[in-house]
Amino acid sequence: MYTVTAATNQEHYYTTLTTGTNTMTADEPPTTGGKGRGFSPGELLASALASCVSITVRMYADKKEWPLEQIEVVVTIERDELRDETRIIKKVNLAGPLNEEQKERLLLIADKCPVHKYLTHPLTITTVAG
Repeated sequence: MYTVTAATNQEHYYTTLTTGTNTMTADEPPTTGGKGRGFSPGELLASALASCVSITVRMYADKKEWPLEQIEVVVTIERDELRDETRIIKKVNLAGPLNEEQKERLLLIADKCPVHKYLTHPLTITTVAG
């Protein structure tokens, strides 16, 4: 279970995010009224997926002792309001002297990270008063 607290005061739309041990900020870009002093909520969602994929692939390669030198994950989120659809594109670049079988396996592992599973399996969001 993960718990994050977001607090936004009167300074539009600067938000402090805390987990109990870590703190970071979020904000909206100037085009939507913020000052761009932190990741936007959509960027945070893309960041969660990108970092989870990267870490999961790294863990697997380390466990197998494969010569993976670097993972770069680029996540793009596109929203089609007219169709009420969201499309997430995840590009995984693997660097190092890996053979084709290792590369294929690591790309399969990229779809097994927890955040990918959260986003692709049934999801329920419940709002309750605090």
